[in-house]
Amino acid sequence: MIRRRDFITLLGGASAWPLAARAQQAERMRRVGVLTGAAEADPEYQARYAVFRQALQQLGWTEGYNIRFDFRFGSSGDRDLERRYAQELVALAPDSILSSGSLNVRALQQATRTVPTVFVNVVDPVGAGIVASLASPGGNTTGFTSFEYGISAKWLELLKEIAAGVTRVAVLRDPINPAGIGLFAAMQGVAPSFRVELSPVAVRDATEIERAIAAFAHGSNGGLIVTLTGLTIRHRALISTLAARHRLPAIYAARYFVTGGGLISYGPDPIDLYRRAAGYVDRILKGEKPADLPVQAPTKYELVINLKTAKALGLEVPPTLLARADEVIE
Repeated sequence: MIRRRDFITLLGGASAWPLAARAQQAERMRRVGVLTGAAEADPEYQARYAVFRQALQQLGWTEGYNIRFDFRFGSSGDRDLERRYAQELVALAPDSILSSGSLNVRALQQATRTVPTVFVNVVDPVGAGIVASLASPGGNTTGFTSFEYGISAKWLELLKEIAAGVTRVAVLRDPINPAGIGLFAAMQGVAPSFRVELSPVAVRDATEIERAIAAFAHGSNGGLIVTLTGLTIRHRALISTLAARHRLPAIYAARYFVTGGGLISYGPDPIDLYRRAAGYVDRILKGEKPADLPVQAPTKYELVINLKTAKALGLEVPPTLLARADEVIE
């Protein structure tokens, strides 16, 4: 005979069991892959992924409890390595993947058309064939663009503003990155109005960077525009050192080039992009489809000037330019 008190306890336990089971199921471990061309020890990327993780934690995802991350670093410029890392991540059966750069995203799309993928730092994802449209990406991929091609015209304008004497400009780009073509074309459209001769400079490694900048510096009134690629990010210290050595005013696409000794930069806040990417990963983990999440553009741009570098180059920064700067490094 079951006593009434035991029966109630039994009944309560039975009713509580489905709740506990549902809670356990809701908190099952989710897996998020991360594919990037950056070196693992790069402090800039460590900061970005720290923000990405922190943003996910604020949305209820605790590492080691209901989410785990699988990273693949340092594939920039190595197509075979990009493909191998993409295949390795897909083989882990992640619930979502965060990818940086168009080349890594393409490698992932070759490896899977089903694993939900969120990208950052991609220029013209429609033209690159990564998504069907910005409003309706379709497929398994969506994310956040770094900038439009037209920003490169702004780089040329700012370079002329801070170094009015520049008449020759070398544009450093990675030949395997298709975005370089569109960026250079946008610059060409405005170069005559600034009376500037543009020279595209394809570089694949540190040796080519050093050789190309040294050769360009033999002429007079030169300047540099450094496009944003995994290669230029990886060798940013070398590029700013060479620009200083050869007394070449240079403009970059991101703040961290200037905090490392570069002259001036203009571009989106990358930290903000990774924080917003965490929001998309959260929505995917909660059941939304990448095809229904529109590709978004940056909302925050920053102009950064290094006055110490300007002084070393003998440049006097116009007060109007200083007034517009978001950050001035002294």
